[in-house]
Amino acid sequence: MDRKITMPLSKEDALSLKCGDYVYLSGVIYTARDAAHKRMYDALRNGEELPFDIKGQTIYYMGPSPAREGRPIGSAGPTTASRMDKYAPELLDLGLIGMIGKGKRTQAVKDAIVRNGAVYFAAVGGAGAILSKCITSSEVIAYDDLGTEAIRRLEVRDFPVIVVIDHEGRDLYIESQKQYRIDQ
Repeated sequence: MDRKITMPLSKEDALSLKCGDYVYLSGVIYTARDAAHKRMYDALRNGEELPFDIKGQTIYYMGPSPAREGRPIGSAGPTTASRMDKYAPELLDLGLIGMIGKGKRTQAVKDAIVRNGAVYFAAVGGAGAILSKCITSSEVIAYDDLGTEAIRRLEVRDFPVIVVIDHEGRDLYIESQKQYRIDQ
């Protein structure tokens, strides 16, 4: 089923999404990759505030290439999500409601998605130049010294993703394999 959703993602929208749904996101999302996640994790360990209020927000695991003249961002393809799996459960427990990346997630992340009524989306890997056309603005909001791994606030319009893990823990990577097993 194709859905259009305005970000930030509401709890109602998150709970209505099903594994395999195609979704077009419009509104505000944030970027953070490995180094930014490590810094946020360290901030939490030190009793410090996170650089933005993650409650009800979606993080896109992405580090863009430099923007061409006249464009808000360069190529903006997804990063392998499992690299953030060490940090994701805690961020979900703090109110993060959505994540966008590519690839499988650990059981601990799946459990946190279910526990918090969240969702994991996948964006198409290798399509960063096309995905960048859906980004209408990009602003570094934290950790500027990290370069491409700085945290950015993005405004997106009709950004295409697919629900990989829904709030019930259904995983598209597992469900789709079941459909094509011949030994059933």
